[in-house]
Amino acid sequence: MSTIATLLGLRSSTMTPVPCLAPYHAIFNFMFAYVFLSSRMLKSSYGIDHNVNPREDVARFGERAVQEGKITRKQLNLLKRNEAAHANAMEHFPVFIGSILFAVVAKVPNDTINRACMIYSVARLVYAIAYLAVDKVQLSYIRSLAWWASNLSCVYLFWQSGRALNA
Repeated sequence: MSTIATLLGLRSSTMTPVPCLAPYHAIFNFMFAYVFLSSRMLKSSYGIDHNVNPREDVARFGERAVQEGKITRKQLNLLKRNEAAHANAMEHFPVFIGSILFAVVAKVPNDTINRACMIYSVARLVYAIAYLAVDKVQLSYIRSLAWWASNLSCVYLFWQSGRALNA
């Protein structure tokens, strides 16, 4: 168990060097943002995926699909939230990569990098789940908290990079 905690960056080991897991978090978050959060499969299952101009599927065909009874209003709202979560994940991914690169180049300790990456990855998962599953205002703040947690983990890595470079 202690080896797993060390690898996750939750505890540092003085006996063996802690590997940097940032590249694996980068791969996971890339796949999550660009593949798994894509609304393509959901749109396809609802029958409103048009490969010619897929970015406009929901805007052009969503309302008509509801009116024609192909999908429900709730399904259309889910599609809209899915597209927004996908866009946000893609927009935020470069910030995450930038913070990792700064930290690695500045030689921030690996356990610090790993911990921040783990917080980021978990926060982005919670963010996406909350974005997709929550359609009530009171619970939507979970999404906001997760968004801020992911941002602050990146800011933390930038901060630690500055400290390491100026030490």
